Amino acid sequence: MTARVPSPRQDELLELAYQYVLVHGLADMSLRPLAKAIGSSPRVLLFLYGSKDALIRALLDRARAEELAAIAAFREMESPAGLIDSALQVWQWLSAPGHRHLLGLWVEAYARSLVDPAGPWSGFAAQTVQDWLGLLASRQPPRWRRTAAAAAERTAVLALLRGAMLDVLATGEQARTTQSVTLLLEALPRRDG
Repeated sequence: MTARVPSPRQDELLELAYQYVLVHGLADMSLRPLAKAIGSSPRVLLFLYGSKDALIRALLDRARAEELAAIAAFREMESPAGLIDSALQVWQWLSAPGHRHLLGLWVEAYARSLVDPAGPWSGFAAQTVQDWLGLLASRQPPRWRRTAAAAAERTAVLALLRGAMLDVLATGEQARTTQSVTLLLEALPRRDG
């Protein structure tokens, strides 16, 4: 059985629904208010996606696409000399006020995938961790990145960024959190390629 290719209308509705959930979240999403907000109907959404869970999965895939685009942009940057400089650039992106809704959605999906691993959220947290660890590994010297110590180092950096991101989302205190992130990252040894 071949997968149905999304129509332009389905793509348009998905993008409108994505913009809606960025503001309103996914946890309590109801098809009726969503459909009304995007100029559709629950019946059309169910026809296009088959179920509410399938629509949530499509919205999570859209959020992950944005995450992967950000990671790809970081990979293309030539300026970072290593893990620390790259992590500082990632932090600047993560802590930018314009990304708060997206990060809120990521956190919601991350948490839901931990408590509802069989639902449409399945695997979101694990995929996210692997995506970001892959980026951080690419910024470590090639011979070093294959060591257990390097894996621990990038895991610690990811944990720092994720914790600080939660702090900024909770408090909005970007300056304080950025100072903390910078302090801890600068304490790490710099390694040449």
